Amino acid sequence: MQQIIARSLLAVLAIPFLFDAHALSAGDDGPHHHGYKLVDLGTLGGPIDLVDCCDGTQPVLNTHGLTVGGADTADPNPNQAISCPLLGPDPFINVGVVWFDGRARNLGALPGGFNSFANSLNGSGAIVGASETGETDPVLGTVSCHPALWKDGTVFDLGTLGGYEGLALESNEHGQVVGVATNGVPDSFLGLYGNGLPSLFNYGTQQRAFLWQRGVMLDLQTLGGPDAAAVYVNDAGQVAGASYTDFTINNVTGIPTEHPFLWEKGVMQDLGSLGGSVAFPNALNNRGDIVGESLVTRDATEHPFLWTKSQGMQDLGTLGGDFGRGYAINNEGQAVGVTSLSNGAVRAFSWQSGVMKNLGTLKGDGCSSAYAMNSNGQVIRASFACDFSIVHAVLWEHGRIINLNRFVPPDSGITLTDPSSINDRGEIVVDGTLNGNLHAFMLVPCEEDGGKHTDCVDSASSSGATQVGRPVRISSQLAHWRLTRWVR
Repeated sequence: MQQIIARSLLAVLAIPFLFDAHALSAGDDGPHHHGYKLVDLGTLGGPIDLVDCCDGTQPVLNTHGLTVGGADTADPNPNQAISCPLLGPDPFINVGVVWFDGRARNLGALPGGFNSFANSLNGSGAIVGASETGETDPVLGTVSCHPALWKDGTVFDLGTLGGYEGLALESNEHGQVVGVATNGVPDSFLGLYGNGLPSLFNYGTQQRAFLWQRGVMLDLQTLGGPDAAAVYVNDAGQVAGASYTDFTINNVTGIPTEHPFLWEKGVMQDLGSLGGSVAFPNALNNRGDIVGESLVTRDATEHPFLWTKSQGMQDLGTLGGDFGRGYAINNEGQAVGVTSLSNGAVRAFSWQSGVMKNLGTLKGDGCSSAYAMNSNGQVIRASFACDFSIVHAVLWEHGRIINLNRFVPPDSGITLTDPSSINDRGEIVVDGTLNGNLHAFMLVPCEEDGGKHTDCVDSASSSGATQVGRPVRISSQLAHWRLTRWVR
């Protein structure tokens, strides 16, 4: 579980963003007539649960309010010392879980395995992730993990491409699943991090992007190098991911050249880069548009990119600095992400039709990052001190920024820090801490449930004496975790 945490790896209506950069830069956190109920998603008896394993933008929350992730049980993990690289050495058995209406359901593991993790789900409730199999990986000397699909109360082993490891990352509405799986070919190229960008996994054998459908796993091949990973699949069956393009180690990044790809109808298209040797996709919409991050010329820094069929790869630029990443894009071509200012501070941005807007921060914070949005134009992520010593989970909407910790009951021991997903009903799932332990929560709008919640918190009344929403200092360990997740 700790290894998952440390590893970094949307439809909106056709209306312009209503964010006012000046107001947001001033840190407008004034009264808002919203009500939310805070729901502790809960573990299965152990100390930790999470909704976002790999810091990907795959959906962990669907339009029906189902949420997926992983949760500790109270049982000791017999595979702690030999856990597969994906799951890490959790002292407790940690299993994939689906939460609905405040209840946690144990998804279980594949036969012979103990640990699993649910990475994402589609609108129909099909859940994908990874599970131990009980088989030993002779290359790594660990328990093997396979891509897994949970559907209709049953867990299915999607298999591999001849190796011992794999992970399912996303499923579309037609039941197609994408991810990464190993074959049996020895691979000396490690999945290192070049200048902070995500690379590929350390499996010991070659890893390949796969598309699974109707019981068959298809190897999508590579762009010329040994390894590839399929990260996203849209409802048109297009697949986005990343692949090494050659076998030559770059002296700056420590890995071969890595480019994003778009796979469609049997063809893997190299999307290129912004001049650097590494680029990676972070989101794919139903039109086939992709946003992500790319090193620029001489690999000195990275910028956010947008790739479209009509214009190819475009540099979205920055807000005066030399750094940026695009994290989400909707079906109208609106994007959000994080970029830097001329003073080095990072800020959340929205981008549309060639215009980048600064979404600002809460008062007193110097940095922010935007990560996901829904069809109502609501955007989530975090506002934080630039040294990551103080972190606030936030929501941007209608030109304002709202500290989600406003909706945390006082003296609860809860801190909301890392929103992962928001659906069209305005429900938000967020990782945070409960008395210092990593924990998952959901914020449910009172209006969505007909106002029947008696324990809703109205943001207009949550301030001052209750201490709700005041900055909460976090440990250096958590600060490092945030650094790896937000400024990868």
